[in-house]
Amino acid sequence: MAAMTDPHRHRSTAVLADRQPVVTGGRPRGTARLVWALIAAGLLAIGIGARVLWDGAAAIPTALQDAVTLSVSVLIESFPFVVLGVLLSVLVQLWLPPWVFEKLLPKTPWLRRMVLSLLGVLLPVCECGNVPLSRGLIQRGLSPAESLTFLLAAPILNPVTIITTYQAFGWDHGILIARILGGFVIANLVGYLFSKHPAPERMLTPSFAAACATHDHEESGHRMRRSVGRFGEEMSALLPALVIGSAIAGAIQVGVPREALVALGSNPLWSVLALMALAFVVSICSNVDAFFMLAFGSIFLPGGIVAFLVFGAMIDIKMLALMRTTYSTVTLVQVTTIAGLCALALGLGVNLIA
Repeated sequence: MAAMTDPHRHRSTAVLADRQPVVTGGRPRGTARLVWALIAAGLLAIGIGARVLWDGAAAIPTALQDAVTLSVSVLIESFPFVVLGVLLSVLVQLWLPPWVFEKLLPKTPWLRRMVLSLLGVLLPVCECGNVPLSRGLIQRGLSPAESLTFLLAAPILNPVTIITTYQAFGWDHGILIARILGGFVIANLVGYLFSKHPAPERMLTPSFAAACATHDHEESGHRMRRSVGRFGEEMSALLPALVIGSAIAGAIQVGVPREALVALGSNPLWSVLALMALAFVVSICSNVDAFFMLAFGSIFLPGGIVAFLVFGAMIDIKMLALMRTTYSTVTLVQVTTIAGLCALALGLGVNLIA
């Protein structure tokens, strides 16, 4: 019986420890960042080109200005939450006693993930701020599947998001209820599916898996000094991804005319797909996305709005760029596919009922 009292931390720590040697054989971090920078620059050029073809040659200065403005706005909106998330991550990693999670969280896997998904109620942080916090949770011994459950649910279940969604839509068409319940169910479904992964360490990038494996061996030195160092490490890992993700989001917004999306608003299927695509592109913070969507309330069906509010809070361009610092590309493709299909089904269901 004693061997069964702590299965989650033992499994996560043992699995991640096996990944430590892999880091020497991975792609250099500088090369990876260069590749992403080139991708961002390419998409920026494509976005401007598409805008020029749509509006004519006179739109070149406007398209470039719009791309820069939109990219900077996404960056400015997200940066404070990333800093807050990193601070919470450092708090979890270095200041929270190791026994807290194992003492307070249930031992039953599905119930444990449900409790973790509700942790967002205590943390008024949007999705970009939850990425560094999820990194800290993994380094504290939680499994990758458990961290994903928290990461997908927390932006929707945090109190600021719930309040702003209510202020924007009230109880109309069940949008608020569908967002809360839909986000909770989808996050726990993703967590359940990935808890069955035969090799959880493969869900993480080799460099982060190696960092987790060595985390327990870096406890020497003054705690405050280590906190400052860990803060710098997390920010240096996340900021390049945030900048690149913001640039990509701005470029695509320039290249995709909003009029094309609005034209699809009255179709039960295409309205959902169009707003999911819009959510993926605009990369707006979950704390304020309801007010953004309020402007489309008279154009799009309720199911499309729900799909936007659920899918966009879980997955967007900026979020994927941040998540790529922690989770492997295969994992992100799978998570995006599952969350997208579930959000589509939820939106269609709301349109059917409304």
